[in-house]
Amino acid sequence: MIELDAPSIARRVNAGVLDPVEVVEAFLTRIAERNPLLNALVAFDADAARVEAVEVRRRIERGERPALAGVPVVIKDNIFVAGRRIAQGSRLFADHVAAQDAIAVARLRRAGAVVIGIGNCPEFACKGVTNSPHYGIARNPLDPSLTPGGSSGGNAAALAAGFAPIALGTDGGGSGRRPPAHTGVVGFKPSFGAIPYGPGFAEPFWGISVLAPMGRTVGDAAALFDAVAGPDAADPESVAIDPAREWQPARLRIAFSPTLGLDVPVDADVAGTVAAAVERLAHSGWPVARADPVWPAGLGEGSVMPLQAAGLAALHGGKWRQNPELFDPDVSAQIERGLALSGADVAGALEASQSIRRAVAAFLTDWDLLLTPTVPCVAWPANELGPPRIGGVAVGARGHAVFTPFFNHALTPALSLPCGRARGNLPAGLQIIARRGRDLMVLGLGAAAERVLSGAAANERC
Repeated sequence: MIELDAPSIARRVNAGVLDPVEVVEAFLTRIAERNPLLNALVAFDADAARVEAVEVRRRIERGERPALAGVPVVIKDNIFVAGRRIAQGSRLFADHVAAQDAIAVARLRRAGAVVIGIGNCPEFACKGVTNSPHYGIARNPLDPSLTPGGSSGGNAAALAAGFAPIALGTDGGGSGRRPPAHTGVVGFKPSFGAIPYGPGFAEPFWGISVLAPMGRTVGDAAALFDAVAGPDAADPESVAIDPAREWQPARLRIAFSPTLGLDVPVDADVAGTVAAAVERLAHSGWPVARADPVWPAGLGEGSVMPLQAAGLAALHGGKWRQNPELFDPDVSAQIERGLALSGADVAGALEASQSIRRAVAAFLTDWDLLLTPTVPCVAWPANELGPPRIGGVAVGARGHAVFTPFFNHALTPALSLPCGRARGNLPAGLQIIARRGRDLMVLGLGAAAERVLSGAAANERC
């Protein structure tokens, strides 16, 4: 039962073949077996999940047929779930109980999904690893000595461990794509505004962060997206997306950029795995050509990182000055940097964000689809902020995050799906990007790519 994807569970529950209470119990058993080691789920309440499953059973008995009937879902620890402790990984919010659901969570409940647990995340979702000072380290199910990445690392670990088929995370710079790449699952960053944001915590990187559907397959992530997408008057930034249509890869202009046109190192095994996956797509009829976006001179992720530091300082600088010991030291360093920034520094970062947006828009007028690696390396030890070297070159703490943040600033949809294994039999991810609003195109072509790549993986196992 726990191997079924989200659409299959919902179909069988709606048909009366599966009891939603039994579905939830099966997943709770897996969680009880593995979560003590992985620490993927926090503030865990099995009884609350059972109560929700009973309510879904009653709805089915009344003749309702909700789209996600009985499907367990993990919600990240920075998204409001009414009545649950939601702390965004911080001691400051250790006793915070959400008074209401976020719009997307309310939509998931209406669709019949059951909140089976809260996914661990780093403090304020502002690190590329998941080691919350409040809840501790989340571990990668493929190798518990390694990190699942961050900041939606608890969600990704939960999916990979079989705790649920779907999860709702957030993505302000790759948080909903890099952890899936490190754990062999799927992460989708929708167009900015495609899913209403909030009500919830104040956002340190406003204007680029989105709610991110995650799943064990592209179909899982697409089912979640379908349940939560669409504008809401309560979120003035929420927008409609392009309607569905049939997309034929052979008729598209598809670019592959191995380094995104940036001077950044990539581990050779990851580069080879991604290139081999793109080659398989080309052999299946995808007309792929090598092409790189063109960026303004000197532009890199460091150009926009002051926005996160300034946002953290604005929201939490006062509390940090009073009690710095309550904070994660890595987050403290970001707050301290933010407090030292000038207005001109922040304005410069905002202009860099606009430059990224313009550059991606220009590139996607010539190309329908862009393929890149999701991450330049495989997962690293769980107690380290990042790998010290990538591609044989010493890198900083954000060296692993170079391929995802630009698409937050560009406001475009971006999907990460597993594309093969690299060093240590660890997964690598392929990222698929299209222009803003073409979310259904990205999901549809992601599913097509998944079929090609999973078929290749099956042949390799034979």
